[in-house]
Amino acid sequence: MKYLFHFGLLVLLSCENFEPPAPEESAILDGPIAGLSVDESLRFMQGDIAFNDQIFTTQNGLGPLFVATSCGSCHPGDGKGHPFTTLTRFGQSDPSGNIFLKLGGPQLQHLAVPGYKPEVIPSGATHARFTPPANTGLGYLDAVTDAEILSRADPADADGDGVSGVPNWVALKAYVDERPNSISQNGKYIGRFGKKGATYNLLQQTATAYNQDIGITSSYEAHDTYAGLITEPEISNQAVQDVVFYLKSLKAPIQRNENDAEILSGKKVFMTIKCSACHTPELKTGTSELSVLSNQIFSPYTDLLLHDMGSGLNDGYTEGSAAASEWKTSPLWGLGLSRNSQGGNYFLLHDGRAGSIHDAIIQHGGEATTSRNSYKSLTPADQQALIKFLESL
Repeated sequence: MKYLFHFGLLVLLSCENFEPPAPEESAILDGPIAGLSVDESLRFMQGDIAFNDQIFTTQNGLGPLFVATSCGSCHPGDGKGHPFTTLTRFGQSDPSGNIFLKLGGPQLQHLAVPGYKPEVIPSGATHARFTPPANTGLGYLDAVTDAEILSRADPADADGDGVSGVPNWVALKAYVDERPNSISQNGKYIGRFGKKGATYNLLQQTATAYNQDIGITSSYEAHDTYAGLITEPEISNQAVQDVVFYLKSLKAPIQRNENDAEILSGKKVFMTIKCSACHTPELKTGTSELSVLSNQIFSPYTDLLLHDMGSGLNDGYTEGSAAASEWKTSPLWGLGLSRNSQGGNYFLLHDGRAGSIHDAIIQHGGEATTSRNSYKSLTPADQQALIKFLESL
């Protein structure tokens, strides 16, 4: 409470009157999905603490080689990362897999605790830089069925539109369980996380990030990234699972000013020039162990498929069945809030090379060439409307 004396009268003013107003829900990316139970809300908070508040040092397992000291440092406010947190993956184009795994691959750990030397990219290894993505809405993407994803795949471009999205078929880690009603092909399953969709589910994403980003071993990923040996877990299964739950129960980004006339015009342009052929406006979830995610229609603007983006975006790096020029369609929801976590500027595309939405569109190639050229032919007003629509997502 704050006290003011005015003409001999004691006036009590609530501290709330002096606090800044809370941001609109649509202006932030973090926060839980509405409708969680009390127990689920408590678990969300536990995962939030583990993800955003736990800082690793040499005393609690950091390294000896690492990229970051916490989960949240790469995803501030659950948003996109920036050039200082961009990761480097290295390997080569080889159907038999990444032959550099025994040389520290696939992740370059460019930092080290005292007494150790950081990694360098081995001779002969190709590499690509990956800017950390936003975390929000991941539970929805996790709950999409394989059948829903495959319904949009068109490997042979049967409809002749120049777009031939395909899944990334990946081998399952030993600790990963199949989703209900999973669809396999030659013993492999559909990946849906990561820049090339090479990660199967959020448990694999989380356990691998602890191991390769922070140098933390768990019972899931037990190899010490420096010694290459199986070591005792440095983090509990409960902590890993709490982070998985946190990621799964983060809310989806909320579109802003969706009824604005220019934004509506921009959405029409988006559909007309067929950006939606890859950036699918709507997907539907199946049944999820988190009931609030079950059978929901949502708007991520991705088809979760790989598309050949042309030579300009070919970094020579492959993952799973994804070729070097193939990238998973990046979700567009939350795009307009990216600058909040990127230091006030945009760093878009898989490696942050594009400094604006316009620049990102212009660098699309391959299967997106027709849409890119259509964008270039738009009037300045229609281009502006399209960008304003994308910034509203």
